[in-house]
Amino acid sequence: MSDYILEMRGITKEFPGVKALNNVNFRVRRGEIHCLVGENGAGKSTLMKVLSGVHRFGTYTGDIVYNGEVMQFHTIKESETAGIAIINQELALIPELSIAENIFFGHERMRGRLIDWNETTVQAAEILKKVRLNVNPQMKVRELRVGSQQLVEIAKALSKKAKLIILDEPTSSLNEEDSANLLSLLRQLKAEGVTLIMISHRLKEVVAIADTVTVLRDGATIRSLDATVNPVTENEIIKYMVGREIDNIYPKRQGGTIGKTRFVIKNWSVYDPKLEREILHEVNLEVREGEIVGLAGLMGAGRTELALSLFGNTPGYQITGGELLLDGKPIRFRSPKAAIDAGVAYATEDRKRNGLVLIQDIKFNTTLANLKALMRGPVVNENEEILAANKLKKDINIKAPSIQQTVLNLSGGNQQKVVLAKWIFARPKLLILDEPTRGIDVGAKYEIYSLMNEMVKQGMSIIMISSELLEVLGMSDRVYVMCEGRITGVVPAEQATEQSIMRLATNTKEA
Repeated sequence: MSDYILEMRGITKEFPGVKALNNVNFRVRRGEIHCLVGENGAGKSTLMKVLSGVHRFGTYTGDIVYNGEVMQFHTIKESETAGIAIINQELALIPELSIAENIFFGHERMRGRLIDWNETTVQAAEILKKVRLNVNPQMKVRELRVGSQQLVEIAKALSKKAKLIILDEPTSSLNEEDSANLLSLLRQLKAEGVTLIMISHRLKEVVAIADTVTVLRDGATIRSLDATVNPVTENEIIKYMVGREIDNIYPKRQGGTIGKTRFVIKNWSVYDPKLEREILHEVNLEVREGEIVGLAGLMGAGRTELALSLFGNTPGYQITGGELLLDGKPIRFRSPKAAIDAGVAYATEDRKRNGLVLIQDIKFNTTLANLKALMRGPVVNENEEILAANKLKKDINIKAPSIQQTVLNLSGGNQQKVVLAKWIFARPKLLILDEPTRGIDVGAKYEIYSLMNEMVKQGMSIIMISSELLEVLGMSDRVYVMCEGRITGVVPAEQATEQSIMRLATNTKEA
């Protein structure tokens, strides 16, 4: 049998007006971890959707050779039957079903003609242990945060006992500790004979885990690098990804000064009736004009809950104490609209579900948060709207044919740029960015970091929530760290290290 479990030969896939894949060749050795990298829109996810049957046979040209046989997958079910499982970046879970039901959905644990619920729960609990998710298998998926839902997706794939598992950005929703656990799990699966294809923008993880790295750019295969022969570096991958060297992924801020205090949080406490406990305890934080304040912490530390409660988006939360000051004046937002009107904006960590109207175009999404700026009497001035959207598309380098492009059809990096365009058009004084570069390639990250620098240079204040410690260190002027709903420390950027932040994030004293 061939050393290659998979060969994709001359794969070409077109969408209306776009050639997403152009004669792509891709080979994967049996029992290896093969990382597929490239900028957003390079064709990585499209290639894997061709492999898994999402894009069925007949909608592309070229051959898929799996275990020495030419395959023609018309559905995902057919590829799963052949031993291929895919975990898409977009979660495919049913919120109202339990975790156990989601894990075994479509391949239920049966006793005769009936589902064996006891066995379902027992097996689900065993798989959840493998992915380091300590929750009740009977809990509904909707009660989990995005990061935990991603782990359920991975558990779901593991339950199918596939020989080839495709993971599309599996760690994009995870913090550093959970990501490390997952990479450890992938190494264990490899040792057990499972072949893994991983799409990732986290090059540090790619370098750490990959046996082979294949780079796609503009829908074409650029290079495959064998890490078992020669070590592969991040700079080498970046060079092939973007076609040029990027010396410093975190651009230095040029000009601009940090001014007076813009926003103050004093003794902010929040109670969650669902959990029947306080989730934020006397949080104190301040941000100055022209400053980027990083907010670090492990998953569940309370960072997103803090952001939502500040923004007036409190899903059942009760504010039990504390006060907010904006430019020295006491404020309290009872709705996101009130926050936006006052000059406070929040870019959610889940752009697809909460940040964008995916079925609408770039123009609609860009101007949505500040339509009043375009109102002429009771109607929106469409000419001004078009001019504003086109200007932001150009300024932020949103890669799309026009502002009429549906946002659903954009790459993740360009979707994130549309989110930022929306809030730039709203002209906030304070912008809260929750995981601003999650699932985004290194080139798009650089552009977003440059955009953040330009915003604060012009006097905006930014609170950046991030699970990537290097991002926090690279972009922040000061770093606040949270653990279990409390601020455990604040560190100037020049004094902060990964170790010092992690100690504060785990509330561990220095030995």
